[in-house]
Amino acid sequence: MRRDVFQAIADPTRRAILTLIAFQAMTPNALAEHFGSSRQAVSKHIKILAECELVRQEASGRELYYHLNPNKMKELDSWLQPFRETWEGRFNQLDNILDNLKTK
Repeated sequence: MRRDVFQAIADPTRRAILTLIAFQAMTPNALAEHFGSSRQAVSKHIKILAECELVRQEASGRELYYHLNPNKMKELDSWLQPFRETWEGRFNQLDNILDNLKTK
């Protein structure tokens, strides 16, 4: 089952997991230490992130390490870009209005 990526990142724990593995690959046990929850609970979150292709796993001996998938993050960024441009334009307009009010 392929999940919706926006539903996956809506959860604060999953966003925190993405933030942690953005800096280094981590095992489920190492991730669980950051949340004070069980490995099983973290594994469920990782499973959802993997189904959305936001993370990928790599085996090293008996351990599984999870890495951030930067290509999927780029897809999210590309989708968000038009919204970012709209808001930046609106903030720039507001800045101009405020500057004009200050000079009057």
